[in-house]
Amino acid sequence: MRIASNQFHITMSTSLQAATARVEKVLTQMAYGQRVLLPSDDPISSVRLARLDREEAALTQYRDNVGGLMSRLRQSESILDSISNDMLQLQDLLLFAADGSNSSADLNAVAGSLESLRDSVLAFANTRDQEGRYLFSGTASLSPTITFDPAAAPGARYTFTGNTLQQQVVVGEGVTQPANTSLDDVAALLNQLDLTVVDMNTPGVNMSDPAVRARLVATTDLVNDSFNRVGERIARLGGQQALLDNLDGAHANISLSNRQAALTLGQLDYGDATVKLQAYNTSLQATQKAYAKITAFSLFDVI
Repeated sequence: MRIASNQFHITMSTSLQAATARVEKVLTQMAYGQRVLLPSDDPISSVRLARLDREEAALTQYRDNVGGLMSRLRQSESILDSISNDMLQLQDLLLFAADGSNSSADLNAVAGSLESLRDSVLAFANTRDQEGRYLFSGTASLSPTITFDPAAAPGARYTFTGNTLQQQVVVGEGVTQPANTSLDDVAALLNQLDLTVVDMNTPGVNMSDPAVRARLVATTDLVNDSFNRVGERIARLGGQQALLDNLDGAHANISLSNRQAALTLGQLDYGDATVKLQAYNTSLQATQKAYAKITAFSLFDVI
């Protein structure tokens, strides 16, 4: 059978290109350590790897959200702990003021300390994060938690201007956690303290005055109640952090499992790849030698 020279060259060129492509593919697989470079290499494994990649991306986002939320909760807990300490001092001062043996000057001095603690609680309640958003204003994070109006009458100068809605953060598949804590009851406490400060600052104030004592008792009860509420919030934040820590650990374990599965599906067997590379190289070299030998033949050599 006779084969035209042009057809022979085309056939040999195609053969060489295919052999070279096989060698290049194995070399690329060995360079990346991956068996599956294209979906066509293994369609089923490619689909599974794509699913693992999507799940890994979601887990990375969840873990980022958990990290940001943990940071915010720790900051909130620290501020609430400071407010709790201020309230402990308020309790001590109010208990001291209730002693009927105190002079008017003693009660005036107590008023100064109450003022300082009142302002401290206000400052902590209006704490802002690094982005300038108020921590305890609910979803109205651009509004101060508590607004002070110096023109208003004592007992009505402090107003809660946030809200009690919760900012939900997605930390898992179908799992959300609140990122904020509301201090909606603190404005009432500050207004009550304001009235007590006015009483204590009055010249000649006497704890035997029924109105003064009644106000002091009401303020003490409100401080105690507020202290308990802050303690409940701190405990709740601690519980949230424990939950998030466990959830983050679970995400880490799933991520590790996914990476191991991806390695199993896509990792290259270097021993098998080496054998294939040697075979492909041998085939390529034989084809090249045969092509060169046949190309060198000429009909004139046999004349």
